Amino acid sequence: MSRLFGNLTQIGIVVRDVEAAMKHWSEVCGVGPWFYADKLPVTQFSYRGERYDDIHLSIALGNSGDTQLELIQQRCDTPSMYRDFLTKGYEGMQHWSSWPEDYNAKLERALANGYEIGQQGDSARGRFVYLWNEGHPGTVIEMAHMTPDRRRIFDAVREAAADWDGSDPVREKWPS
Repeated sequence: MSRLFGNLTQIGIVVRDVEAAMKHWSEVCGVGPWFYADKLPVTQFSYRGERYDDIHLSIALGNSGDTQLELIQQRCDTPSMYRDFLTKGYEGMQHWSSWPEDYNAKLERALANGYEIGQQGDSARGRFVYLWNEGHPGTVIEMAHMTPDRRRIFDAVREAAADWDGSDPVREKWPS
């Protein structure tokens, strides 16, 4: 557990081809099912303090035990920490995430400890923030506000993975 952010609950994996990544994770690694959104409905997004509308992120969520894997493919040229990661020649784990209910308090603590906001956004499920302070590739920290809607979706993804038999590996609708 991080003394600043709480439990590591998710590993964010930035990929160039989310469909190929879901196939690899389900067929080779046996992880799934994947809940896929071709365009995550982000209602507000900013990068380095500048707002950008209409970012197109394709997202797939799957669990291995209590750890959620998030596959992220950005399908537009909007500036973001995902694009920065890919431009550096990386692909793979870009961040780890915690999901605090006390989001504001954890964010204030992180900022007081020298972290800076790299990108942040909002959605119907709640706010999220990515913090600068990457020691090496894959150590960006994301916090996603654990709202009731987000909890319901994430619990359903975890429960679907618990007894997954390998069938129906990609589900084009997130749990409701």
